[in-house]
Amino acid sequence: MNIHPTAIVSPSARLGENIEVGPGAIIEAGAKIGSGCVIQAHAVIEGTATLGDHNLVGYGSIIGSAPQDLSHTSAITSRVVIGNHNSIREHVTIHRGSKEGGVTRVGDHCFLMTGSHLAHDVIVGNQVIITNNVLLAGHIEVGDGAVLGGGSVFHQFIRIGRNVMVSGGLGFRSDIPPFTMAGAFNMLTGLNTIGLRRSGIDSNTRLALKVAYKRVFLGVKPRSVAVQEALAEATCPEVREFLEFITSSKRGCCMARMRNSDALRDKD
Repeated sequence: MNIHPTAIVSPSARLGENIEVGPGAIIEAGAKIGSGCVIQAHAVIEGTATLGDHNLVGYGSIIGSAPQDLSHTSAITSRVVIGNHNSIREHVTIHRGSKEGGVTRVGDHCFLMTGSHLAHDVIVGNQVIITNNVLLAGHIEVGDGAVLGGGSVFHQFIRIGRNVMVSGGLGFRSDIPPFTMAGAFNMLTGLNTIGLRRSGIDSNTRLALKVAYKRVFLGVKPRSVAVQEALAEATCPEVREFLEFITSSKRGCCMARMRNSDALRDKD
């Protein structure tokens, strides 16, 4: 291991092989860090945190600290669990779960950029990109492959579907269905067509998703009716995922701009 002499590493921390720990970093008792991780200068890994293999924790980041929840007490046991091959850059904060047994979780191959914040009980999937200064409140779920633009903020308990693209500097208080693009305050602006192509979703599926999006969000029928009719006819798994996400929403989904977006006019 390459541990700087000014780092403070508890003898009770469990460390894998080939770990680097920078100057002034702190790894508390009970922390578990997998092989090949790099903990840069002045980062803090509290004892409630478990990290998988080959993670980067950037300068000044803090992982596993107490949630910002007035009902939380020091007697509550909760955790942060982070998967493998994640890049967590400078001054990122990830708080542990709020209630007894609660977990804040990050999957594999994610990129959390400078100053982003994951509050208690957030669940982040795989290959998610969270850009600079994004703020996720408690109990948010982020699906695989989502990209959250810089400075965007999200209300507690909302869900962000997989392969969603969110523009920077916006706020959201409603669920964002999978495969969509959110480009206005709490509003959808179409499908994330480029993201769908990059993730390997074929042209027939993209077309089926476009038809479903128009039917549900831009049609004349009430959304609940349009969704049920579309579900009864849907055979494409991605379309069913899109529609079932909407029907299962507890907070309600974002509205759509009532115009033809560039994403919908895009030609395959």
